[in-house]
Amino acid sequence: MAAEHPTLPPVRLPSDAELAREALAAPLLAHAVRLARWAGPDTRVGAGGELVDEQLPDAAGVLGLGDDEDAGYWAGDAWRLAVDTGLVDVEDGADDDTPGTAAPGGNLAVVTGGAPRDVLGIWLDAFDAVFADAVAPVLDDLEPLLDEDGGLDLDSLDWDPEAESDFLEGVLGNLYLLTVSEGGPGDGPVPLPALAASMVVPDDMGEPTDDVLEQVSDAMMRLDEQFRLLEPIGLVEYQPVDEALMAEEDEEPAAPVDDEDVSRYGMVRLTPLGLYGVRTRMLEAGVDAPAVGDLAEKDADALLAGLVGYPGSAARAETEAWLAGREPLPAAADLLAAARGSDPESPLRRLHCQQALALVGPEAEPVVRAVLDDPELGGLARVWLAERGAPDVPAPPESMIFWLAVDTIAAQLDAAGDLAELQELIEGLTSRHTGFLETAWRVEHPATADVLDAMGRLHPDKTAAKEARKAAFKARSRTGAA
Repeated sequence: MAAEHPTLPPVRLPSDAELAREALAAPLLAHAVRLARWAGPDTRVGAGGELVDEQLPDAAGVLGLGDDEDAGYWAGDAWRLAVDTGLVDVEDGADDDTPGTAAPGGNLAVVTGGAPRDVLGIWLDAFDAVFADAVAPVLDDLEPLLDEDGGLDLDSLDWDPEAESDFLEGVLGNLYLLTVSEGGPGDGPVPLPALAASMVVPDDMGEPTDDVLEQVSDAMMRLDEQFRLLEPIGLVEYQPVDEALMAEEDEEPAAPVDDEDVSRYGMVRLTPLGLYGVRTRMLEAGVDAPAVGDLAEKDADALLAGLVGYPGSAARAETEAWLAGREPLPAAADLLAAARGSDPESPLRRLHCQQALALVGPEAEPVVRAVLDDPELGGLARVWLAERGAPDVPAPPESMIFWLAVDTIAAQLDAAGDLAELQELIEGLTSRHTGFLETAWRVEHPATADVLDAMGRLHPDKTAAKEARKAAFKARSRTGAA
């Protein structure tokens, strides 16, 4: 009946200021900022902008890494990020034998004096840099990869950069979808085997084959490495795979699932900052990834149209944000005007209008009463008034009762809500209104035949279901529809 809904459910994000604070607290970016403040005339860098080896102990000391055996690695990693994000500017040496120099970059001032969105821009650059590292090949032994001149021969690698990038993008996209979907884990972690399987196991496969299970295990190990890299930038919170499960060389890989303790195989969740980062990449790729609050400044037509496909809690939050900046009376009038129409999405618009009006105070009563005689809005107006115990609510004519019933079921079908609730609604209508199906096929509503078809599929009583299918046929015959 209705057009396609948005690709993804809307995400709820903290304010830019809160996200910016999270970004600056991310360990890797915080280290990069500290090294940028430390950089000065005595800082020496190599031809690629990296710190020379002699500088790494000092850099590690600035970061307070102490006697950590990986201190030099972490310091070098933070320095590279500082260069990649413009927190540090480097200048090459006069020749190959002369080290270059470094100084604080222009973006360092943004960290302390920039707007939250500017800080988030630096973090997004950092995310891009870490993402590139995460999809880069793992080079445990460089010797076989060196060409005759001592350079790295990338063509000899079994590495497809586009495929690697697409795989990690897909994993982050699936993790995002699991997080924002109602019924998903929400703020809870997702088992690594489930993420790996979502990318490897075909949707129509029943019991995975041994070959597919081995692919899942391989994907888990690769994701384990990648999430270890992505965690320090604040994208995820990650509990790594238990090292006791790692397969030794020449041994069979560990089973990808242990029903007794799945957490041993890795658990990951996107942080609020991670949701922001993944959503930003999706938007740049042209994916429809809405966020709660996107519609707050738009008009009522855009609100009701935009809420199509939103799950219940997100629709309520979006509506509350929209109402927060408006006076009740004109807001209610705008909502009612936007709810009119006979297009396929109009029933769902009216449902969202009714839910929005439920959040408006009694000040809206004059404009609600003004539509009591409207054939499309009179039913929901009476519901709103009755729920508030308003006096002098006129009884609806029978035609309005039947029209509202069809409109309500059409909206519920498009909303793809709880099936049991919809069956209960259908059963209640036919039991409360004697002869409902004998009359419903005559209702002048564009969704009448589709609603009766649905009642024929969903009604638990076989006799009533058969009557509904007959009524649907009559409705189509009456309108000349196929």
